[in-house]
This record gives sequence, structure tokens and C-alpha cells, in this order.
Amino acid sequence: MTSTQITSTQMTSTQMTGQSIRLGADIGGTFTDVALDCRGQLFSTKVLTTYSAPEQAILDGIAVVIEQAGIAASEIELVIHGTTLATNALIERRGARTALVTTQGFRDVIEMRTESRFEQYDLNLKLPLPLIPREDRFVVAGRIGAQGQELQALDEAALEELADTLKAEGFGAVAIGFIHSYLNPAHEQRARDILAAKLDVPISISSEVSPQMREFERFNTVCANAYVRPQMETYLYRLQQRLKDMGAGCPLFMIHSGGGLISVETAAAFPVRLVESGPAGGAIFAADIAQRFGIQRVVSYDMGGTTAKICLIEDFQPQTARTFEVARSYRFCKGSGMPISIPVIEMIEIGAGGGSLAWVDAMGRIQTGPESAGSEPGPACYGRDGKRPAITDADLALGKLDPDNFAGGKIKLSKTAAEGAIAREVGDKLGLNAEAAAFGIVEVVDENMANAARVHAVENGKNISDNLMVAFGGAAPLHAARLCEKLGIEACLIPQGAGVGSAIGFLKAPFGYEALSSQITALSRFDAASINTLLDELKHTAESFVLQGASGAIEREVVAYMRYAGQGWEIPVPLPDRAFTADDAAMIKDSFRQRYAQFFGRPVEGPEIEFVTWSVKAQDQRPAPEAVTLDWRGQGGQVGALGNLRAVFDAAKGAPQDSQIVERNQLSAGQRLSGPAVIVEDETSTIVTTPFDAIMQADGSILLLRKGA
Repeated sequence: MTSTQITSTQMTSTQMTGQSIRLGADIGGTFTDVALDCRGQLFSTKVLTTYSAPEQAILDGIAVVIEQAGIAASEIELVIHGTTLATNALIERRGARTALVTTQGFRDVIEMRTESRFEQYDLNLKLPLPLIPREDRFVVAGRIGAQGQELQALDEAALEELADTLKAEGFGAVAIGFIHSYLNPAHEQRARDILAAKLDVPISISSEVSPQMREFERFNTVCANAYVRPQMETYLYRLQQRLKDMGAGCPLFMIHSGGGLISVETAAAFPVRLVESGPAGGAIFAADIAQRFGIQRVVSYDMGGTTAKICLIEDFQPQTARTFEVARSYRFCKGSGMPISIPVIEMIEIGAGGGSLAWVDAMGRIQTGPESAGSEPGPACYGRDGKRPAITDADLALGKLDPDNFAGGKIKLSKTAAEGAIAREVGDKLGLNAEAAAFGIVEVVDENMANAARVHAVENGKNISDNLMVAFGGAAPLHAARLCEKLGIEACLIPQGAGVGSAIGFLKAPFGYEALSSQITALSRFDAASINTLLDELKHTAESFVLQGASGAIEREVVAYMRYAGQGWEIPVPLPDRAFTADDAAMIKDSFRQRYAQFFGRPVEGPEIEFVTWSVKAQDQRPAPEAVTLDWRGQGGQVGALGNLRAVFDAAKGAPQDSQIVERNQLSAGQRLSGPAVIVEDETSTIVTTPFDAIMQADGSILLLRKGA
């Protein structure tokens, strides 16, 4: 099945100031977004994602935007790609049959987990099943000690026999995870060599995929990498070839979970680094907006067709972490998912997109997601044989969407089909008419998103209402104002190109990589020479990845993850990027104590301080975006009657309200539009609820500002 073009736009943007031709492509669960920066002018389109051949939607999108720009595919100089394919393969368990080879005595680490109960009082608690079943986990003798010394030689004869067994049983991938290999990878490397001599399958080793302490997280990460590696290798090389076949012989780079760009070859070898690649692009997009307007505290809200993501951005930088969880079985509950131990932009993600399906649970409560209608068949209103109601159906029933002008009129929506599905699956079961049921659906999804945002902020010690929201993705502008009402946020920016925000974010991403190494060392035994040697190795590793795509100046960040001895977790402590001397021990101690006080109120007196993990992040330098002054007042005057009126259900009034319908390109900088209103464009619509006004900004962004703020 070929992809279906949903919408396309053409615009100029102050963000796009270069003279190159670069293209970003983001595959989501429902839509594939393509954004082309052609010498400072932005062209974009959205197409429905094709599950059987995901690259087809990218090719169709490229054909649309190069036609808009009047260029040939051969003129594209760089393609940057992000995808949820690896994430979906892990969530849906659609990877290769994978064998785990581990140290004798550690076969069940990925099943035992950390033995913690993420829901203390749930008597029916069920732990997530391990990615690799017990019968596919194999052990060999050999042992590396906690200081990296060899305690027992590797049983190479047993590995030779195991290779024959794995070949005979037809495994598609192998993961190798030995105890303490992050300190000494010799056994893992030798085991890979022995198995590779007899097996023609991808082999991943934990000391390369995730060279960090904590065997459960490290073993699980290498298993996840091996599990999706055959599928991702095939997809990436197929995409690369099909781009060449259409004339785009330019380099293809991938955006990884930490927000930097890496080569296709690196991505194919370490596909687990792509697990959050699409959402990472959205965070970069929001950070760029924050820097352009000089906003220090931002919460990004990215709602697409399948999921919604919240990310906190401070001082123009998204928050980052060294581990995150995929497929949490309990909503918002840490520990209930599959831990992936890689550098990642930290965010919270829930199944709350435009395609998320609504249903009624056994207690008579409206629920939404995580199951999504996706692009096949899509929401009921799409007329593609979808029978169950999605969030988009509820938005249509409430008047937020125009059935005749959805996606610029390219898709005609059926309000009758939407209301029928809502009544059948929700309204009739609860004794509600279609409008009341639709409002219930939308309120539930907005409240779920608000709860997720509150939880994420609290976990990071922040007050969510202190932030300005940046909303993007095809569905976020429809829900952003109502979400701000629930969270007590006074202002929200809807950037230009919001409907394809993540794809635009790809064009902003630097070539970057973060190298890590765990090595527990007491600060009292600080050895500047050995630390410098370790950091030099990490700098070389990180920069080698950056130089695959960048040739200019490289900037680095050095972070030590430290703790008090006996603690179970550590905190990041930024340190200067230079060679250390013995005298720096006092400076590092002061830095740790100050950082600890920021997290927990005060430092602790007495305990030993330890280094746990060292990190070096390298990236090429990027110019700062052009500064824009945020217009809070709307100096261009109040907007008069510019468009038609449409009845849109307003939560503040509890009833439909006549709302002015205004084309986004009809508004000029400084004009102020009072809610209720709907600002429409091809890729999304912005709902201005009654408590808010909209002020057009100089760069084309829309500021939603609470009345009286």
C-alpha cells in the first residue's frame, strides 16, 4: 500500500537561514513528516505512515516537497531521519529471535530485575516479561572481577559448542553481556570473535552498547539492541538504497535519542540509540524556539497521531538522562517498563495522540489509549474502515475540525461516522449523547496529559506552572490551550511549522555523541593521571562519531556522575573540559556538594564521595538562532471579523460557542485575536479557548496568552 499525502505547506522562516538544501524526515506511528530547508525557505508535508514499507512514506513526502521547491532530488545535500520503528518493535515484541550469552550464574538477571516492587500495595502485581525468554539465554564460564581483573578464564571450548547450537536453532541475533565487562571488555570481545566465526548474524556486546555499571540495565540494553538490530539494519540500508534510486545520493544521517546526529552505519550497529529519536527532534525544536525568544523555562508539548510527549527545557537545553524506560505496564510508574541504559533526552510519553482510541472500562469510566488507530485504518472519520472512535473523532464532533477542510481539504472527514463510533463505543454504554461523550473523551485525554506533565515536573523537582509551553505536532495546538488551563500555565507558543515540528528539529540538531564509562573510584583516592587518560579515550570516542558528519569546531561537555558511598544512585556534576591535576580534588568536591544541595537542599557531612560514571558529550558548534522579541501585548491591534463562525464546544462554558475561524496567514505580526477562535492551517488548527487570546509574533509564531495575564 502506498502512502497517502495528508497535507503540505510552504513558508519562509527566520529559523531557516542557511544556503544549503537539507531535508528532515520523521516516521511516527500515524504520520510521516517531511521538512525541506531549501536555502532558507521551508517546505513541508505530512503523509500517512505505511507499516509494510515505512520508507515509502518518506519517498512520497520527498517527492511532494521537492516539487514545491522546484528542485531535483539530486540537489538535496543532506537527509536527516528519525523513526519510532525501533521503539515499536520493542513495545510490540516484533524483533528477531535473539540469544543472550552471559556469565555463569547470571542467566536470570533480566527476569529477576532489581527485585523492587514498583506498586507496593498491588497484590496482583505482574512484572513485565523479559525480552528474551529463559530457554534462549545461555551461560559460559569465565569471570571478570569488580576491579576489572580476570578471576576466571573464559571457557572458549564451551563457546565453540554454543556457536554450533545457536546456528542449528536458527537464531537471528546474539547479545553478549558479561559481568563487569564495562571495566574490562576482553571476555566479551573474545566471545564475539568465536561466535562470529560460525554465525552470520549480528552480535552485540554490552561493553560497546552500554558500558555502564548495573548489570540488569546493561544486559537489558544489549538485549534490546540485538533484538531490533536485524530489522533496523535491513530498513536503514533499504532506505539508503531507495534514496539513491530516486536520485538523492546525498549522505543520510540519523538522529539519536540524545539529540545528536550519527551515521547510518553507527545507527545500524547500535539501533537502541534510536529508540527515542523522533521525540528528541521535537525537544530540539522547542529548545530552538526557547533560545530564539530568550525564554529560560519551557515545557514542550508534542502531540502527534499516536503519542504525546512532555519535556522540560531550562536555559535552552532539554533535560537529559542516562537511562529511560520503554513500554511501562503501569501508567507513569517508574520501574514498570523495560529499562534502556543509553544517553537520552528526558521526557514523559503516553499513548495520547489524535489516533488514540477511546473506550469504556469495567467500572464505567472513559479511557483513552494506549491503543491507537494509527494510519491503518485510522480514526472512524477518515473513512478508511475504522470502526472505533479516536481523539480526532471527538475533536471533529466538538467542532474543533472542519470536515471539509481537514489537511487543506485533501481529506474529507465524516462527522456522521465519528459521531456514530463515539455513540456506539462510549455514549450508548454511559447513557450520553454523542456531544457529551466526545467532550468526556477529550477531557480524559487532556487530564491524562496534565497528570503526566505534573508527575514529570515533580520527579524533576520543578513547578510546571512556572514554564511557558511550546506546543507542536499535528494534534497539540488543538489541545494546548485547554492543557494550559489545567496546569495553570499562563502562556503557550505555537511555532510556525508546528505540525511538522520534530522534522524541523532534525534540521537544527548538531552532529553529536555522548561516550560513557563506569569506574567507581573514591574521591579520596583521586588520581588525576588515570582520570585524564580515561577522559582522553572518551573524548576520542565521542569526537570520532561527530567527525563522521562534521568538519568544523567541536565543543565538549564533561560530566562526572557522583554519589556518597553507600547511596544507590548518583547525580551529574559538570566539570571543566581540561586536564586535571591533583589540586583539582578540592574543586570537584565543592562542585559535588553544591550540586547535591541543588537536588536535595543540603550536602551530607562525613560520608566518602565516589565517582561512578564519566561522560563526555561532543558536538559540532551551531550558530545561535536569530533573536526575536516576544510581543506580550499585541501592538498591532485587535483582529476584527476576518472569517466565518463555527460552533466549537468550549469547556469553560460547558456548551458550543460561536468561534471565529481565521486563516493563520491572514494574521500579521502584533495582531491580537480574542478567544474563542480557531486559527487554521493545512497541517494543524490552533484552538483559542475562551480564557485565552492569541497574539501573532514577528516570526510567525502564535502566542496564546491567558486573558488578564
